Amino acid sequence: MHTKAFNPENSAVLLIDHQIGTMGWTHSHDINLVKQNAIKLAKIAAALNLPVILTSSMEENVQGPLIPELEEILPEAFAARIKRPGIVNAMHHDGFNHAVKVLERKKLFVAGVTTEICVTFPVLQMLDEGYEVQVSADASASYTKYGDELALARMRAAGAIITTVDQIISELAIDWTSPNGQKLVGILNYH
Repeated sequence: MHTKAFNPENSAVLLIDHQIGTMGWTHSHDINLVKQNAIKLAKIAAALNLPVILTSSMEENVQGPLIPELEEILPEAFAARIKRPGIVNAMHHDGFNHAVKVLERKKLFVAGVTTEICVTFPVLQMLDEGYEVQVSADASASYTKYGDELALARMRAAGAIITTVDQIISELAIDWTSPNGQKLVGILNYH
C-alpha cells in the first residue's frame, strides 16, 4: 500500500504527556531514547514552523511537569500547553479538542507517554474524525513492552501509520538538498 507523503503545510505535531514523572514509570523502551526522540519531534516542528500542541495531565501531581527541553525548543507552545485535569483521552478535553480543530490540519504526527493510555484513545478518536495520523512509536513508551505493542497494533488496525522519528524526518525532507531537507538533516543523527 502506497501512502502519500505528509505535506508540511497540512501537518501538525501533537506531543502528549512527555512529563518527567510519567516518563519514569515506563519500561517498554529506553526512556532516554524516548526523550531524545520527543525532543527531535519538537525540533522538526520548530525547523519547519509546524504548529505544535503540547498537553500534560495533572502536572502538579506525581506526573510532574513536561520535560524542560520542550520549553527551550518550543517556548510559545509550552506556554500555551493544555493542562488536563486527568482526562484520559485528550480529545475529550474541550481545550485540547478545540486546539486540534482550530489548526485545520488533517495530518497529525502524534507521540506521547504512555502509548497504551494517553496516545491510544485520542489517536482512535482522531482517526474516527477523519484525521490522518502517524504515531511515532520511538517517541512514545508504556509501562510494559507487551502493553506498548498491543496499543500500537490497535492503532494500526484502526488506520494509524506507526512510524519512527527518523522516518518522519526523511519523509518531510523528501530531498536533503531542498530547503526543508537542509533544515532537517541536522536533526537526523545517531549520537
